[in-house]
Amino acid sequence: MSALLCLVGVLAVYLIAVCNPFGQRAENALFTEDVGAGPAWIYDWSGQAYGSLALPPLNQSATPTLIVGVAAVAAITLIRRNWWQGCAAAGVVTVTLAATQAGKMFLPRPDLIGAHVSLVDPSFPSGHVGIAAALSLAFALIASPRVRPYVLATGTLWVAVTGGAVLATYHHRPSDVLGSTLLACACYRLATRLLPPVVGAPDVIHSPRALPATALALAAAGALVAGARDDSGTQSLIFAVTAFLCAALLWLTAADGCSSARTRHACPAHRRREG
Repeated sequence: MSALLCLVGVLAVYLIAVCNPFGQRAENALFTEDVGAGPAWIYDWSGQAYGSLALPPLNQSATPTLIVGVAAVAAITLIRRNWWQGCAAAGVVTVTLAATQAGKMFLPRPDLIGAHVSLVDPSFPSGHVGIAAALSLAFALIASPRVRPYVLATGTLWVAVTGGAVLATYHHRPSDVLGSTLLACACYRLATRLLPPVVGAPDVIHSPRALPATALALAAAGALVAGARDDSGTQSLIFAVTAFLCAALLWLTAADGCSSARTRHACPAHRRREG
């Protein structure tokens, strides 16, 4: 998936889910009136329950998670002295989060179906999922080649749980989490394309064959648990599928062995295709 294709996906999701009556009705139907976040399995860990702790980056933990994540990116960059990758990682986080905030300001949710006033506030794209996706991809950029697949697998699980949680607690719609994930993927693809080749990088980065299947299986399990609600099996399934789709997008975007540490120009496979 190229950066342009990801951006086209963001626009398509916005036009289909937000800017036409069919999309609005479909997404608004997922919100059960007068029930709220209580029946969500992850409610006690969402930060919405009185006195509860929020799993990063949910609710009040969003800003601390972002601050700690950016500080960790800076620290790893200083330790490993991979300046170009560090700048690219910072750019992925900055641009993704700026785009999610700009979306809420400049991408309105027009009231096309006479929805309740609580359902017309702009929420596209999700800032919470944007934080998880952008930081996951940023750490994948600066991690060493041997560690990178495991970092990405952890980030994939994190995005799945975050996406399922914000959906199950009625904090966001499916289009919101898909939009923010696609934005982060677009920023990552653009960053890796602009990175200069790394001299002396290995031609092949080996990772366990079972890792992709394991990572996606864990993401599916996390999405199922985080997206589950006691009051509706249909809603739970939709939320889980959406969260897993976000995790799969993240994995497919960054799992390419020719991305992250090396640009496509440093990869023999790409050189053969281009030559």
